Amino acid sequence: MTEEIKSLLNQKYKEYNTPNFVVSDPISIPHMFTKKEDIEISAFLTSIIAWGRRTAIIKSAKQLMELMENSPHDFLINSYDKDFKRFHKFVYRTFNPDDCLFLIAALKNVYENHGGLEYVAQKSYGINHDIKDSIIGIRETLFSTPHLRRSEKHVANPHSGSAAKRVNMFLRWMIRKDEHGVDFGIWENISQSHLMCPLDVHSGNVARKLGLLSRKQNDWKAVQELTNNLKVMDSNDPVKYDFALFGMGVFEGIS
Repeated sequence: MTEEIKSLLNQKYKEYNTPNFVVSDPISIPHMFTKKEDIEISAFLTSIIAWGRRTAIIKSAKQLMELMENSPHDFLINSYDKDFKRFHKFVYRTFNPDDCLFLIAALKNVYENHGGLEYVAQKSYGINHDIKDSIIGIRETLFSTPHLRRSEKHVANPHSGSAAKRVNMFLRWMIRKDEHGVDFGIWENISQSHLMCPLDVHSGNVARKLGLLSRKQNDWKAVQELTNNLKVMDSNDPVKYDFALFGMGVFEGIS
């Protein structure tokens, strides 16, 4: 790994990790809120549907927030079965009403009976200080709520080899301390140094072109390889380079 690559990534990180990034990105949805629980619930729901065109993601995520009366935590805590009828027509690509109804019910269970998303993630992380365990812990807690098997595809399982891009992105939003105000850093008991880089087609292609990733599949092993290489450049905040890789891939068309 050359100093030239490190210099390039640091330059691109500074270029893209700015408040201007928020406006056109799905992270704009949790930025609508100030209450901690509203931020994390809206962020998680947004991350779950974060594939496809970003404008479409943002539009659908805003619709979900409106269905929750733009107060997601209060809605979850105070809702009853009859209140769930409003989600019967919500569809985003392959995320259908059954998936939506399950996820709302599962999050209600998480906040009523399991201490919330942060507590679930922290409890699982605390054993080995491993973000993979946090992802699995969140997943297992969500799916302790009765559900159709089809809904399981919407929350990735790194134990089965998935890159878990969307959950890693959600965790970056929640955990990473960001002096520029893009990521929130509201989960303070999980170290940002243990975060794993969100990996998708764009970031993967750029990483391979820069020599940061040799594995051809975008799977959990690739996430580990890429993150380990990013840690060489910044062991305390390796996933800050997600901004650089994503920006170069999406905004500059580098692949």
